[in-house]
Amino acid sequence: EDVDIPSRRVLITGATGLLGRAVFKEFNENNWNAVGCGYRRAQPRFEQINLLDSIAVHDIIHDFQPHVIVHCAAERRPDIVESQPDAASQLNVAASANLAKEAAGVGAFLIYISTDYVFDGTSPPYKETDVPNPLNLYGKTKLEGEKAVLENNEETAILRIPVLYGEVERLEESAVTVMFDKVQFSNKSANMDHWQQRFPTNVKDVAAVCRQLAEKRMLDPSIKGTFHWSGDEQMTKYEMACAIADAFNLPSSHLRPITDSPVVGALRPKNAQLDCSKLEMLGIGQRTPFRAGIRESLWPFLVDKRWRQTVFH
Repeated sequence: EDVDIPSRRVLITGATGLLGRAVFKEFNENNWNAVGCGYRRAQPRFEQINLLDSIAVHDIIHDFQPHVIVHCAAERRPDIVESQPDAASQLNVAASANLAKEAAGVGAFLIYISTDYVFDGTSPPYKETDVPNPLNLYGKTKLEGEKAVLENNEETAILRIPVLYGEVERLEESAVTVMFDKVQFSNKSANMDHWQQRFPTNVKDVAAVCRQLAEKRMLDPSIKGTFHWSGDEQMTKYEMACAIADAFNLPSSHLRPITDSPVVGALRPKNAQLDCSKLEMLGIGQRTPFRAGIRESLWPFLVDKRWRQTVFH
């Protein structure tokens, strides 16, 4: 039987963030009634909700009665988590548990966004059934969040994803786009990590996966549990920086690969590649080639627009 289209309701947390904006847009443009909520940057576009305020969370979920909740809000900067462990745990674990409980109360399908950092990176690629072993506090809080969500609502989907990039409001919004200034200003040499293997993933692709998962779930209640999604191009930060330079016809000789494991900040897994075959077998997925995706994302931040001719014509 046909689903009455605009009556499909989705609530997105963290809708002001890099991933949340893409998820909101994806659902909104595909005949879903989407409501986004955020905190500091919410108004006027989104509902302003403090996810630590359980009454506010209860009220918006009961008023809106979403069919699906995509929980993008998190403290996802590993070094910030290490320095503010209590605040990170409140958001990544306690707020997630409460959201799962409220979702269960209205029969909403919750998609909890998790991370490849639940793995230690010693034996990739990782399937959903592999045993997590997070190296840093960020990975630990996200793994605790997964457990808390499932304890409060077994009808949940957990979607683990790697490092993200996409249309940023500021270059610092993504660990990928933040490198653009170092790439562009080629008058001084820049050290780039060439040790950790990453799989940069476009937020548009993750958003498409969330929507496809939600739509499949509305037809098939057995869709739940843990899933992995990731881009399939393996690159170190050095290789990403070179690819960014290449995408904009910029020099890359000033970029210097550093092959030692980093000594500062939170520990990172060397290679936490995710096996995505479970979603692929369901016919779910979308992948944007890195060079195309990064060019689209970084074009507004290109300092020397004279490259316009050579890059795009």
